[in-house]
Amino acid sequence: MSETPQRDRERPSIDPEYDHRREEGVDESRLEELLSEYALGRDDHENAPAFVIRPDDVQEVLTLLREEAGFDHLSCITPQEYDDRYESLLHLTKYDRRSHEVTLVVQLPTDDPVCQSAEPVFRTADWHEREAYDLVGIEYEGHPDLRRILLPESWQGHPLSLGYDQQKPQVIRYAEHRNPLEEDHRKSGGESDTMLLNIGPHHPATHGVLHLKTILDGETVADVEPDIGYLHRCEEQMCQQGTYRHQIIPYSNRWDYTANLPNEWAVARAIEDIADIEVPEYAQVLRTMATEFGRMLGHFLALGTFALDVFGEFTAIFQYTFRDREVVQDILEDLTGQRMMFYYFRLGGVCWDLPEPREEFFEKCRDFLDELPAKINEYHDLIVTNEIFRVRTVNTGILEPEVAKDYGCTGPVARGSGVDYDVRRDDPYGYYEHLDWDVVTRDGCDNHARVLCRMEEVEESAKIIQQCLDLLEDWPEDERTVQSNVPRTLKPDADLETYRAVESAKGELGIYVRSDGTNSPARFKIRSPCFHNLSALPEMAEGGYVPDLIASLGSLDIVLGSVDR
Repeated sequence: MSETPQRDRERPSIDPEYDHRREEGVDESRLEELLSEYALGRDDHENAPAFVIRPDDVQEVLTLLREEAGFDHLSCITPQEYDDRYESLLHLTKYDRRSHEVTLVVQLPTDDPVCQSAEPVFRTADWHEREAYDLVGIEYEGHPDLRRILLPESWQGHPLSLGYDQQKPQVIRYAEHRNPLEEDHRKSGGESDTMLLNIGPHHPATHGVLHLKTILDGETVADVEPDIGYLHRCEEQMCQQGTYRHQIIPYSNRWDYTANLPNEWAVARAIEDIADIEVPEYAQVLRTMATEFGRMLGHFLALGTFALDVFGEFTAIFQYTFRDREVVQDILEDLTGQRMMFYYFRLGGVCWDLPEPREEFFEKCRDFLDELPAKINEYHDLIVTNEIFRVRTVNTGILEPEVAKDYGCTGPVARGSGVDYDVRRDDPYGYYEHLDWDVVTRDGCDNHARVLCRMEEVEESAKIIQQCLDLLEDWPEDERTVQSNVPRTLKPDADLETYRAVESAKGELGIYVRSDGTNSPARFKIRSPCFHNLSALPEMAEGGYVPDLIASLGSLDIVLGSVDR
């Protein structure tokens, strides 16, 4: 939809840093030259050039791309099975140039699907490859601890493999815990008073059904292993069984259910990419505004529950955050008709326009935005300056920038460590590139910095919403198109592949989709930001005390529906 000259003049100026980060895509000729000794062929995807490489060259190629071309972000690994082969796809980009993307395609025989592990190059590959082995059945040679991660060890078969029998009975083996007092596995020889402490899976401080296998040496955390999968529902398989048009987006609300509108956008963006669907400009503004309200939902909840974690404050801080969160929920209920599972996005736009009378909706939103600065000041007075809060958060849960990158951390977890990365700015979608706002970063690298990031991001979301309201209020009535024409039965061409991401409240939420010519995807992969951020917990907690572990876990703001999917 074309833009009117008048509205173009009224737009805020675009930050010059946007152009720096997305001025051009990756230099494909440079990549071809760099990978000439390793590439067996090309298999380009909609979002990035793709190179087919040998299974035993994975580490060499990743090291080359990281050191020579700057690809320092392994954002996702997608395993999948075809009739004649397995594939392990490695989606790479750069933290300082999100528009530079490349995909490595590792093809494996059906009778022996073994691939070299990427873990020695990128620590984030540890959990990715365990999940690929668990759900698809690909083995990774050289992986430090290749075992199931979401399903029990005794599970028979791999649910996302083509030959999996869903009717086969499963017998779950109950294993005994090892002796909690044993020789310290971190020291050679000698005895050590180490103890196994099970935290969760039913504990309020784990933010869901998460089990932390914690080894204590005295009062110090010597080792911690997150044990996940208690809420696993094989959402990827459910999405593969649904139709593009109406049956996939509703599932996304169940992943990160505390701030779920970005989930809907991630699904829509990927499917719209392979189906070549244009979204009207007016609908892009509605999407942007609604999603920023959704981001506020997540950050308010994160702040309130974190206060509970670190100094047990329920009557003031927790109630204050829910007071403000309820106002946002009321606004989104007016807009979407729902309070939790919104399902406001549709392919090609949104389901409907602003509620009538529009003036009342604008007034309600602006009243909330006008009162927000005073409420943010209350949070600073109640939390940031609180002595107990500072003792519990300052210089605890340290996550250095390079470590955060190695684990694929994104969102406030990475930006709290000074990693200047935000998909909204670095790979623009929606209406973000036309609005005036800032990416919040902090250099503290600790639990305190991550909390401040979220509080300041609420203020940036308010700036974005205010500009969207101004645009929507002045938009000509005859140009308020909320949805483009999309076929009732959507069947993208076969063998189209893409990986698209959005910036959720927790970080980079990515979706890989492969089409097969039908009205359902042949492969649907979810890249959860919570999954990556949680994998870095041992780096933050080991060497500290149990209370520091609880604070570090709370500062990650994980949602187990997103971790386990």
